[in-house]
Amino acid sequence: MIREIERAALASGPADGAVADGDIERITRRVKELLGHAAPADGQAPAIPPGELAKLIDHTLLKPEATDSDVQKLCDEARRFGFFSVCVNPSYVQRCKMALRDSPVKVCCVVGFPLGAQPPEIKALEARRALREGAREIDMVVNIGALKGGDDDLVRRDIRGVVEACKEGRAVSKVILETALLTDPEKVRGCELAMKAGADFVKTSTGFSKGGATVEDIELMARTVAPRKLGVKASGGIRTYADVVRMIRAGATRVGCSSSVSIMEEAQALAARKG
Repeated sequence: MIREIERAALASGPADGAVADGDIERITRRVKELLGHAAPADGQAPAIPPGELAKLIDHTLLKPEATDSDVQKLCDEARRFGFFSVCVNPSYVQRCKMALRDSPVKVCCVVGFPLGAQPPEIKALEARRALREGAREIDMVVNIGALKGGDDDLVRRDIRGVVEACKEGRAVSKVILETALLTDPEKVRGCELAMKAGADFVKTSTGFSKGGATVEDIELMARTVAPRKLGVKASGGIRTYADVVRMIRAGATRVGCSSSVSIMEEAQALAARKG
């Protein structure tokens, strides 16, 4: 049954395997339908078809000690499992673009990472370079100190510069709030500023701070951005299939994690048992 659902859900996609925005919306709706059903009697999380799950994952490698071979392995894994993207530091964008050149897997690049303390014009420049080198999505870190200090004008300019670069490059922009460092009102204001600046997504965390994604933060962010229909990306501390299920239930439309392979193996094993 799970495999039949997976084939039906993915059959209407483009013949070349590329994933468009409409496909992601369709997959997200279908995943949420599955999660809306009662959990199996054995108490395990309900099964998400692995093919649908993979299309919601940004397979991530941002650690400073990552080598060329680590990045190549990331790309090979993304091809194997069909992840939506690989998320990497700027110096690896070209390498990933070449490694994935005949694949539907996109390249996502972080900007202003991980502190968000660069001036707005530097972040915009960094984004434009990444886009020229092949990135199709940009995950920028907001100026956290400016957000906490109430300097909304600087935060808007900070986000807007990257958003404009992405629009010119026909790319997706995501704004990392670093929610572990913010109060709930600051999280809401960060989401509102991202909406006003025209961003496509808000994202919880860099994975380099004192905490990562939580169900409560995803729910709060999803409610806040619902009027503009922004995406919500959960990232930071997501290590298991159950973690992913919780984030999607809470309202996440994309998940960023470095444990993507083990998560997919869990999903495949569960699908096989329910098969």
